[in-house]
Amino acid sequence: MREGASDVQGQIARLMIYPVKSCAGVAVSEAVLLETGLQWDRHWMVVDADSLFVSQRECARMALIRPQIEADALLLQAPGMPELRVPLQARGPSLRVQVWDDVVDALDMGPEAAQWLQAFLGAPAQRLVRFDPAARRACSTKWTDGVAASTQFADGYPVLVTTDSAMDELNTRLAAQGHPAVGMDRFRPNVVLSGLLPHDEDHLGPLEVWDSGAAVAGLQLVKPCARCPIPNIDPATAESHPGVGDALQAYRQDARVNGAITFGMNAIVTHGAGAVLRVGQAVGGDYAFA
Repeated sequence: MREGASDVQGQIARLMIYPVKSCAGVAVSEAVLLETGLQWDRHWMVVDADSLFVSQRECARMALIRPQIEADALLLQAPGMPELRVPLQARGPSLRVQVWDDVVDALDMGPEAAQWLQAFLGAPAQRLVRFDPAARRACSTKWTDGVAASTQFADGYPVLVTTDSAMDELNTRLAAQGHPAVGMDRFRPNVVLSGLLPHDEDHLGPLEVWDSGAAVAGLQLVKPCARCPIPNIDPATAESHPGVGDALQAYRQDARVNGAITFGMNAIVTHGAGAVLRVGQAVGGDYAFA
């Protein structure tokens, strides 16, 4: 397919990574696309005493932890806390951790990181772990039509895609109900597309990313992203209010996932691992209505 020949043409409007699962995101102008998603995305995770992942569902204060990727370290900042730096390639003791139904190998980032988390989040047993680079966590082939794909500590798939127009529509509905506008950071996408209709991603087949007239990467949209209460949490305050979820309930129930509220589509990487995605790159795709 040549650039501009698809049903829908848009651009990458925003790229986001979330170095520590369920902590604040980082807007980037470019990111290396790996088979497992954007580089450093959900590469670290907080676990409890049973080595089970911890998220904003259980601990909303995680939203206030702000990670940054430095040249050789993961930097964590939070209100009232000293900065914490963890070497990007740190290798600690190996342990088995659970993220949803998957149990995978991880590396413990040590007592200093654990004490920092415990001091800020207020739970005595929490530890920071890094995805073991030697491990592989497979995506469910039920949704990938049998295509093998893998991810790290994301909920289930390498890349989450949505559109800025979907956010605009939600904010229009919130305004009509007397609620303030909210930001896209509540929905934690990796790739936000402009130039598309609201929720166009729900109905698209493969997406092709173009750079200077050449196709550089491909994403296959595979599963609607079912939403838990996290979008109700204000990332700036960690306070939760039901307005966002209530608004979505009125128009975003998806029969493909048993009527769950959805916003955005999970995607796998079909080709172009190692390519650099950049804000402003062209993206094209064809409709694939079921």
